[in-house]
Amino acid sequence: MKLNTVVSDEYVFLHKKRLKGKRIAKDVVYYVCGIVLSLLFLFPLIYMLAASTKSESAYVSDAGSMAMFLPDFAHLGTMFDNYGKVFTDYGIWRYALNSFLYAAIVIVLNVLINGLAGYVMAKLRFPGKRLLSFLIIFLIVVPVETSIIPLYEIVSELLGLSGVMTVAGVILPAAISIFNIFLFIQFFEGIPKEYEEAARIDGASTIGIFFKIILPLSKPIIATVAVFCFIGVWNDYIWPMMILPYPEPGEWPLYPIQNAINTIQNIPGVTTGEKMASLIVTSIPIFIVYVAAQKYIVQGFGSAGLKM
Repeated sequence: MKLNTVVSDEYVFLHKKRLKGKRIAKDVVYYVCGIVLSLLFLFPLIYMLAASTKSESAYVSDAGSMAMFLPDFAHLGTMFDNYGKVFTDYGIWRYALNSFLYAAIVIVLNVLINGLAGYVMAKLRFPGKRLLSFLIIFLIVVPVETSIIPLYEIVSELLGLSGVMTVAGVILPAAISIFNIFLFIQFFEGIPKEYEEAARIDGASTIGIFFKIILPLSKPIIATVAVFCFIGVWNDYIWPMMILPYPEPGEWPLYPIQNAINTIQNIPGVTTGEKMASLIVTSIPIFIVYVAAQKYIVQGFGSAGLKM
C-alpha cells in the first residue's frame, strides 16, 4: 500500500515537473517572439530617432550599416541642432499650437454634441429610434473618404468659408463622429436608471440630468473619446490641406502639424536629419497621450461592452 502511494506521489511529482517545464518553454518562446516582433516594429522609430541627431554628411556616411540605427554620439554638442532648426527656422511650434487648439475645441464639441446624441439614443424613447440606430451602425462602416468631396462642396459653397474662417471648416466636420456616438450609447445604456429616477424626483430636467448625473459618471468614455479626437485631429492631413489656404510669407499658418511635415520637406536645402526631427516632434505628443490615457481607453471600451 505504501509502495503504491510512493509510486503515485512520484508520478504526480514528475507529471507536475513535466508540465512546469512545458509552461516555461512556452513562456520563453512567447517572450522571445514578442521581443523580436517588438524590435521589428521599433526599428523604423529607432532609425528615425537616430537620423534626427545627424548632419547630412554623417547620415550619408552611416547609410547601409548598423550605425544608421545609432545616434551621432561622436558629435554630442550638435546632436539636437536639427530640433532647434525645426522649431526656430521652420516654426513647427506654430503648427503644433494650431493642432492643440483644434483638438481642444473638437474634444469639447464631441463630448457635448455626440454625448447628447448618445444620451438621447440610450435613455429616451421617440418615434424612429430603431431606424436611427440602424443608420448609426450602417454609417460606422462607411469609409470617411467617400464623403470628402461632398463635404468639401458643402463647406466651400454652402457655408462660403474663406480665409481665417476656413478654420471652422476644419473643426465643424470633426465635431460629429458616428463612432463616438455609438461609444456613448453603449456606455450610457450601462448606467442604472435609478440615478435618473432619483434626479427626476428632485426636479431635475433632462438636460440637467445629462450634465449633473450622466457626464460625471462617464469619465472613462469621455477620456476615451477625448484621446480618439486628439489623435484624429493631430494626424489629420488630407482634409486640412483641402480646406485651409496656403500661408503667405509672414502670415501665421493655419495648417495643423501634419501639414507642417509636407511644408518642411518642400523647403529647399532641408536635410534628412531635419525631416526626421520634424517626424519625431509630431510623434511625441501622440505617444504621451496614448500612454497616459491607456488605462482609461481600456476601461472605457470595457464599460461600453466592447473588446479591444
